[in-house]
Amino acid sequence: MLLKTFRWAFVVTALGLAAGVLYDGWTALGVVAILSVLEISLSFDNAVINAGILKKMNAFWQRIFLTVGIVIAVFGMRLVFPVVIVAISARLSPWNAVHLALTDKDRYQELVTDAHPSIAAFGGMFLMMIFLDFVFEDREIKWLQWLERPLAKLGRVDMLSVCIALIALLVSATVFGAHAHQHGGTHADKAETVLLAGVAGLITYMVVGGLSGFFEQRLEDEEEREQEAEEEAERSGRSGSPVKLAGKAAFFMFLYLEVLDASFSFDGVIGAFAITNDIVLMALGLGIGAMYVRSLTVYLVRQGTLDDYVYLEHGAHYAIGALSVILLVTIQYEINEIITGLVGVVLIGASFWSSVRRNRALRTGS
Repeated sequence: MLLKTFRWAFVVTALGLAAGVLYDGWTALGVVAILSVLEISLSFDNAVINAGILKKMNAFWQRIFLTVGIVIAVFGMRLVFPVVIVAISARLSPWNAVHLALTDKDRYQELVTDAHPSIAAFGGMFLMMIFLDFVFEDREIKWLQWLERPLAKLGRVDMLSVCIALIALLVSATVFGAHAHQHGGTHADKAETVLLAGVAGLITYMVVGGLSGFFEQRLEDEEEREQEAEEEAERSGRSGSPVKLAGKAAFFMFLYLEVLDASFSFDGVIGAFAITNDIVLMALGLGIGAMYVRSLTVYLVRQGTLDDYVYLEHGAHYAIGALSVILLVTIQYEINEIITGLVGVVLIGASFWSSVRRNRALRTGS
């Protein structure tokens, strides 16, 4: 079952790592591997959420999500979206961005380095909002209780996460943006650019969150209507309608899942810019990670159960928070990409180990 479900993910992994070595040597293999782990860790909770929603859909819409959806996820968000970000930031056409990345890596690196302050500000704000909204929400399961319990109480203050993010943006614009790193080791005053890009990142997060909330509300309305129809059928003695959603309800559910996947793709792609500016390595690493996330979704649906490593979601969001800070710092200072990647791996590993210990304690009754 495990091998059958993940066979395409294994194939894509082998091809992706080999392509990385052929493209830029053994160092590229490490970068692709780290990006893959980053994507899996940041999207693990998305796979769990997808599985919980996908199991309510009929077989046809499940196939649509796992075929059409994977094309959108891998080739759309993980391949096209990084190119679009680089093209907009460096003021290039998408074709020129790809052409430079493949044929003139030095010039491409210069352009992306000069555009990095705007990319980092945009991404830093987007990721920071994801992290802040997570830690300020009062959750039943808490990993670091000494930290998460008081933060949940603070989260009762309306718009607190937006206020903190804006303060962080102002500090970053004045401290880091005034001495933004450029190619050749020079620095330039890009405080205004950082400020505008950061506000754009904040707006993007709120738009994506608003769309997700809209589709989620539509789904809840559809489910309530179907539940009422089933209850009416039972009272009148007719056979109830099938539990699996189809038609309009399933269509809205499909749209909702795509919006969710897009929002998680944002943090994966933007987080990847903290590790590398090379869109080829980025596409390889994130594509491998996306295949594992989709395979994990299928596995969870077919097994009929969700994974019980309850702290992994916490670890992924702490990794997001760390990446947001790192991105803002890289506006002025260079940080080794291996160190950046290992921060997320360590946090995910710690949350996984904590989950294992928790499950072990529950089994033994201690």
